[in-house]
Amino acid sequence: MPAFAPPYDDDLELLRTTAVAAGIIAASYFRRDIKSWTKDNASPVSEADIVVDRFLAANLLQARPDYGWLSEETVDNPSRLDCERVFVVDPIDGTRAFLRGEDYWTVSLAVVENGVPVAGVVYAPARDEMYDAYKGGGARFNGRPLQRTRRAGAAPLIPAPGAVHQELQAAGLDYTRGPAYPSLAYRLVQVATGRLDAAVARRGAQDWDIAGAAVILAECGMDFADVCTGFPQLNKRDVRHGALAALADMSLKPQVHAALIKVYGCPPVEDAAMPDAGARTQTDLPLTRD
Repeated sequence: MPAFAPPYDDDLELLRTTAVAAGIIAASYFRRDIKSWTKDNASPVSEADIVVDRFLAANLLQARPDYGWLSEETVDNPSRLDCERVFVVDPIDGTRAFLRGEDYWTVSLAVVENGVPVAGVVYAPARDEMYDAYKGGGARFNGRPLQRTRRAGAAPLIPAPGAVHQELQAAGLDYTRGPAYPSLAYRLVQVATGRLDAAVARRGAQDWDIAGAAVILAECGMDFADVCTGFPQLNKRDVRHGALAALADMSLKPQVHAALIKVYGCPPVEDAAMPDAGARTQTDLPLTRD
C-alpha cells in the first residue's frame, strides 16, 4: 500500500462511477442471445460476465494499482493476501436471472481493508437501483440516505431455501415467505430497505457474493453474520463462508441462526466457536452456492 491510502469516500466514488459504466456494458448483453456455459462448480457464466470482469479489472486497478484483486471471474492471485486493501467484485451477481431475462441481477463491488469491507456498491442496472455505503459514512439509495421502511404490524418477510423454511415452521416462527431475489447481494440489501426482514444464504457463499452488501448492511445497523463464526472476515485464503444471515429484527436471530445451523451445519468445534452449544454439527454437508 502507498504511504497515503485514499479516504473511504474516494474509494466509494471510484466504485460508483465504475459500477455505472459496468452496468451499461452488461445491459448491452441483457435479453440478447449470448454465449454461456457452466463452470466446474455448476454455476453459470456468460460472455457478459467475462467482458464486465475485464473492464472492472482494467478500470479499478489502473486507478488503484497497489490494491489486490479478487473476482468471481478471475483466476485467484494469492498476492492479494499481502495487500492491505483489496477490490472484491462480482461482475454480474445473479447470472441465472440475467440469462433468463429477469431484472434482479447486480454489479457488486467492494473495497476490503484488512478483512473488513469499507466501501461497497450493489447496483441493479435493469432496475435503476444503486445502493452504496462507506465505513463511517452511512448508506445511500440512488444518492439519498437509505431509510428502512416497513409496514407496521406485518409478519416478518423471510425468503429461504425449503429446508430452512421447514425448520423455521417447526420452531413455530410466525412469518411470511419472502421473494427469493436471485442476486444474493440484492437480497441482502433488501433487509436494509425494509423489503425483507431477514435474508439468508446457504453454506458456501464466497467473498464476492457478500462484500458489497456487507458494508451497506453495517452502515444501516443491520446484523450480518456467519451463523457459526460471527461477522464474516474477508480476503482470507479460503473465501468461502458458512451459512449467513442478515437480520433487521434481532428477535429473529435465535430461530433463524438455529435453523441454518441445523440444515447446513458448522465446522468442527475446535475450528470455530459455535453460537449455540446445543446445535447439531454436520461437517459432511457439501458447500453450495445461492
